[in-house]
Amino acid sequence: MTTPRLPEVTPLPGQPVHAPQGPPLLTAEGITVRFGGVTAVKDISLAVRPGEILGLIGPNGAGKTTLFNALTGFVRPSAGRVTFDGRDVTRVPPQARARLGMARTFQVERPFENLSVLENVLVASFLHHRGRGAEDQAYAVLERVGLADRAAQPAAELNLARRRRLELAKALALEPRLLFLDESIAGLNPPAQQEMVALIRSLAQSGLGIVMVEHIMHVIMSLSDHVICMAFGELLAEGEPQAVAAHPDVIRAYLGDDHD
Repeated sequence: MTTPRLPEVTPLPGQPVHAPQGPPLLTAEGITVRFGGVTAVKDISLAVRPGEILGLIGPNGAGKTTLFNALTGFVRPSAGRVTFDGRDVTRVPPQARARLGMARTFQVERPFENLSVLENVLVASFLHHRGRGAEDQAYAVLERVGLADRAAQPAAELNLARRRRLELAKALALEPRLLFLDESIAGLNPPAQQEMVALIRSLAQSGLGIVMVEHIMHVIMSLSDHVICMAFGELLAEGEPQAVAAHPDVIRAYLGDDHD
């Protein structure tokens, strides 16, 4: 009898070898979220350093999205504390967190479809810039995500891969130090996946802290420096990707108790 395993954690082309160092940029301690009598997240703690990619995985209904929303201010924890750059932001709303240096993408892209690609990014650029400075910064972000040649195109005309890049560009225009990515790669074809993987790696190499929720297992396990696996709202396993992928409880959560 052989034990099934999650997809092997093999490096994707160009995978950097780095060990993020220094004090955590974000810490979450004992995060619990209840909706009425239902506990969606129970006592989760984590930390993210500059340049680190933290992957959140788990079966459907594990509580990943709820934790993600609690970390970004879209859901208020019932218990626990979130600290960003030494400041308690547990009750700070998302827009104020953006000013502090936290930004996120959304699983369902939300472009302003009646605006151009550039105008979409300008909306975010105005958080820190005005006038020509905002436009210059928006163009620089579009260059970074590979959309500069689409600046004048209506956002409504973009295909899925470019809409994902626009979603990322809007977040980057906020000039974050910590970026939350909500399934930015799911649904893309293999070439677009590889392009997004390379872009995310480059962002981490520049010192940006990243928290990712992603269902494409071989991608998130190869990209992440540290992985947290959840099930039924609780921490199931955490550590380096190879160790988490081989953890018996993680295998059981994904494959069930009757695998053989």
